[in-house]
Amino acid sequence: MSTPARPANRHHKRPRGEGQWALGYREPLNKNEENKKADDGLNVRQRIIDVYSKQGFDSIDPADLRGRFRWYGLYTQRKPGIDGGKTAILEPEELDDRYFMIRIRTDGGQLSLQQLRVIADVSNDYARGTADVTDRQNIQLHWVEIESVPDMWTRLEAVGLSTTEACGDTPRGMLGCPLAGIDADEVIDGRPQLQEIRERYIGDPAFSNLPRKFKTAISGCAAHCTVHEINDISFVGVVNEQGEAGFDLWVGGGLSTNPMFSKRLGVFVRPEQAHEVWAGVAGIFRDYGYRRLRGRARLKFLVNDWGAEKFRDVLQTEYLKYELPDGPAPAAPRGDRRDHVGVHLQRDGNYYVGFAPRVGRLSGDLMHRIADIAERHGSTRVATTIEQKMVILDVAPEQVESIVAELEAADLRVNPSTFRRQTMACTGIEYCKLAIVETKNAASELIDELERRLPDFNQPLTINLNGCPNSCARIQTADIGLKGQLVVNDKGEQVGGYQVHLGGTFGLNPSFGRKVRGLKTTAEDLPDYVERVVRNFEKQKNDGETFAEWVQRADEADLK
Repeated sequence: MSTPARPANRHHKRPRGEGQWALGYREPLNKNEENKKADDGLNVRQRIIDVYSKQGFDSIDPADLRGRFRWYGLYTQRKPGIDGGKTAILEPEELDDRYFMIRIRTDGGQLSLQQLRVIADVSNDYARGTADVTDRQNIQLHWVEIESVPDMWTRLEAVGLSTTEACGDTPRGMLGCPLAGIDADEVIDGRPQLQEIRERYIGDPAFSNLPRKFKTAISGCAAHCTVHEINDISFVGVVNEQGEAGFDLWVGGGLSTNPMFSKRLGVFVRPEQAHEVWAGVAGIFRDYGYRRLRGRARLKFLVNDWGAEKFRDVLQTEYLKYELPDGPAPAAPRGDRRDHVGVHLQRDGNYYVGFAPRVGRLSGDLMHRIADIAERHGSTRVATTIEQKMVILDVAPEQVESIVAELEAADLRVNPSTFRRQTMACTGIEYCKLAIVETKNAASELIDELERRLPDFNQPLTINLNGCPNSCARIQTADIGLKGQLVVNDKGEQVGGYQVHLGGTFGLNPSFGRKVRGLKTTAEDLPDYVERVVRNFEKQKNDGETFAEWVQRADEADLK
């Protein structure tokens, strides 16, 4: 593929010290940039195949191990037995285990049963049966040895799956509505655009050295299930005044320690333009993104500094070489839960059946069971969602009752409680080297406790647990967001716990969660805390008032 020409400089006043390529500053300003300049991350694939898989873990160059391996979805996982207090103290080589997490791209989330079964087999053969659905629709496996990776790639790629650029400073796995092409209320089917971008640009050296990760969403979902408000680039389905379906363009969203909502550029993107517009925005990020400090290297910082008007001007003038027309904003999201759990009618008269694995945790055997259940009921495909859930598509009306019964019997809830439906958790200290606390089991136990204590609660309520400050589980946009950290308990002991964020929300009036001074809870006390605040909400809420709306007016004492 040809590399797009670098744009000419156009008086963008930014200190060279930010390391922006377009301003002529090409010398690497940190170790990550030095590694990328020394060798493109895409080149590590052949070394894994030819050298590392044959000579073993000890043969791996550290610059590949903790850097370029990410370009193929590989992270060393956390060595067991290292507590959260040591996360920020130990050197990377002290935290590294000799095993890997491997992330499989499932752009748009839709999988054939053959693909799901191959992932299940790879999980059982090489990953101790582990599998997690992430909140970016990917599937992650653990306990992978370097010797296994080439065969894993062969098997995955034979069915059209890949780990290429699943991590790293690259265009990572792209979000799409799991119901694309079948939802009765869909504005536009975004699959052709997502597929074209993937085929043209994923693995292209033109975009394999970005300042940081680059997250994409493309969807015409009426429920806005891909949360366009927090991606680096989002294409949101709209219909213009002429009745043409296309996309509204949003850029510069992201969470982590400096959360920012994305900005509308106010343009209408025709479907055939989407790939060029995507490449233009990615090109701006590559060329003008801040490469000096990793903490400021996300696109959101550039967009925040430039503003939407300037960003649109640079996109059109320097990259697209044509003007995009003004366009409409998206309609309000459908419904009060932006997910696809439950049984719902497709436009073709069949049904889709969305179900809730427990905090996204699967296994090789469970994936096989899902595939078998789907096949027995006439379906040939499933999909993952960004809520760590799954959907079986194309179920005939007469098969619905039976498939629901089989899924429920496998603890894959089609009619889950609010707590099962809307609780998410990141990987946590079990495998992640950045984590401070455990999350998956804590979230699972929290669900059980809340179902027992609050059996009649049925209001929408998102509870997101994160093991560190990086917000992989989107804590700032949850009703109850829990950021893992060490806290002091009643006995004066330092233990695992969470800082609490309350009332985060998407939609027409998005806001990040409210932080109440000193509001923290130990992991042990978490069920008591959540029960207390939910009961306060139930007692005090007005008719139709959401949890986030109540939080904004509640007394601090009622939030503690």
